[in-house]
Amino acid sequence: MTKLTKNQKLVAGKIEAGKAYTLKEAASLVKEITTTKFDASLDIDVRLGVDPRKANQMVRGVVSLPNGTGKTVRVLCLCTPDMEAAAKEAGADYVGLDEYIEKIKGGWTDVDVIITMPAIMGKIGALGRVLGPRGLMPNPKSGTVTMDVAKAIREVKQGKIDFKVDKAGIVHASIGKVSFTPEQIAGNAKEFISTIIKLKPAAAKGTYIKSIYLSSTMSKGIKIDPKSFEEN
Repeated sequence: MTKLTKNQKLVAGKIEAGKAYTLKEAASLVKEITTTKFDASLDIDVRLGVDPRKANQMVRGVVSLPNGTGKTVRVLCLCTPDMEAAAKEAGADYVGLDEYIEKIKGGWTDVDVIITMPAIMGKIGALGRVLGPRGLMPNPKSGTVTMDVAKAIREVKQGKIDFKVDKAGIVHASIGKVSFTPEQIAGNAKEFISTIIKLKPAAAKGTYIKSIYLSSTMSKGIKIDPKSFEEN
């Protein structure tokens, strides 16, 4: 049997097995149980009472986290020459078109988000094999295909994320860093859950939100009572 380290023993004693914590409690506890030397990411996992195999029960959307993600998001904007100045001013890390399409064809994907315009999608379609598996393909539903590329860039830089329920019926997202205050963590989590509730499919029956867990990189998951999200 593997022996627990000193830090693991301390953490084990702070989480009560089977207990569902309030959002406020979990936001503080996740900081206490994180022992990594780096600023770990905070993840939230929400199990939904939906069947994602059915099109009318798919849950997918975007949310602007009020306190940002704590991450530096690298943005590539593929746009026409007349939009390049606005894209650069909005904070895009890379701006251009044909030269970046060629780089991507060669395997370059050193970005986190790609934002483009409807008129450009014809050229980008051929990049699906490279971008698709990496989750980088621009999509109108996630707001990454738009005429207002500058606005989309600013939103992504400020903490806008997109999410989608997986085959197991779970929505997973990173909503901040351990260095955030408990109030910032709770604020981001509440906004995320509120958005998921608004996206409840009409075809979903029974309990919609089955469970919510908050964790940091390499930490245990903390179960949260869904009712606590209704508290101020």
